[in-house]
Amino acid sequence: MIRKSGDKHVVRKPAPFDGVGEITVRDLLNGPEEMSGKGRVFGHTTVYPGSEIGFHIHNGDGETYYILSGHALYNDNGNLTEIGPGDVTICPPGQGHGIRCLGEEPVEMIALILYE
Repeated sequence: MIRKSGDKHVVRKPAPFDGVGEITVRDLLNGPEEMSGKGRVFGHTTVYPGSEIGFHIHNGDGETYYILSGHALYNDNGNLTEIGPGDVTICPPGQGHGIRCLGEEPVEMIALILYE
């Protein structure tokens, strides 16, 4: 299968989990059916300046972010760390995280959510 850029499902929406501002999500794979039932999200996410995905806990799945560009403040269960291009964050099942864009450049990242 080849999915060209224009074929991806793209949605700009309010930042989730009581977040601030807006994000854009581009589905790279469309849910569990295209992920062989192993996960639910494989997407390219943009977090805009002044925006933040609110802190949330993962139950039954875990999430990894791979930062492509921009800088962010990552909340790893209350531990705040600045992250940037090339950094990878891992939120295992039962743990929580959130991310806030720092500066004037959007954060571009790949998000992957896999089931336990």
